[in-house]
Amino acid sequence: MYLKSFAALALSILAANAFSDTSPFIFFSTSEILASPPQIISSSSLSITINTELEKCLSDTYVIVSQPGVNAADYSGRHAAPHLKNWLSGKDRRIRSSFAVTDVVGQINTATFAETLETRCGATTLSVDASTGQYDIVEDMKPRIMKVDFPFPSSGASRAQGLEENGVFLSSVLDMLPSVNFTVIYTTTPSSLDSHGSMAEPDYHSDNTALALFQGRIELKRVLSGRQGEDEPDTTLPDGPLFEKYQFFTPAIFLGGAVSLFMLMILYVGISALSSLQVSYAAFDRENGPAAQKKQQ
Repeated sequence: MYLKSFAALALSILAANAFSDTSPFIFFSTSEILASPPQIISSSSLSITINTELEKCLSDTYVIVSQPGVNAADYSGRHAAPHLKNWLSGKDRRIRSSFAVTDVVGQINTATFAETLETRCGATTLSVDASTGQYDIVEDMKPRIMKVDFPFPSSGASRAQGLEENGVFLSSVLDMLPSVNFTVIYTTTPSSLDSHGSMAEPDYHSDNTALALFQGRIELKRVLSGRQGEDEPDTTLPDGPLFEKYQFFTPAIFLGGAVSLFMLMILYVGISALSSLQVSYAAFDRENGPAAQKKQQ
């Protein structure tokens, strides 16, 4: 289950890049979570699913992570996001359930998650400073919400390293939790949004853009299909004799007919053998049987 979730996230990279306004969503918990949303879902539908699970109050700590400006490509590489892979693939024995959604259409309002936990579970909210790693310590036994807001990642070569450092920081936060019963809600926003939350201009000059590759394949397929239609004539209604253009008696039909004929011959021999059996009526007469012969003696 864990491996399938992350495999779907990794192998759907091309489709994910085809939608510039979508971003991935990751959820894992030390409790049993039955939710399994589809790989493409709206943010409102996903929020309803998550809030339904949060109302059960199964964890002591809820870590709500916000990572802006990413897409599925940032987590699909072999060496990308190693900590997330460990949590989703089942290598971390503490994690009992998890799922990943490749394409979430729209932005998720994490405030609804915190409101649900505060209302239903009586949880208190703590803010974690991702730059320093400092957060307030609460000694009561109430459930707690820890909000971790990561900065907008860079667009250069240090982008993957920055996201990996965020994973290391999140791992250290989970290791320092006072309780081993926790749930992590990892939300993201699309890479098409800049740091101010507005749509950024797409980079049409990037040769390494999977979206351009996807559109190029569609265009190439369309061109090849058009050429094939021009080069090949319409053979739906061919000219000439019908039996010269089509083959009606194929080898498969011939073999099937031969086997059927052989089975019918066997059936005929069997029925003939049964019908040729002849028994005299005297064999069923009691006076001619062994008992009658003893009486005569």
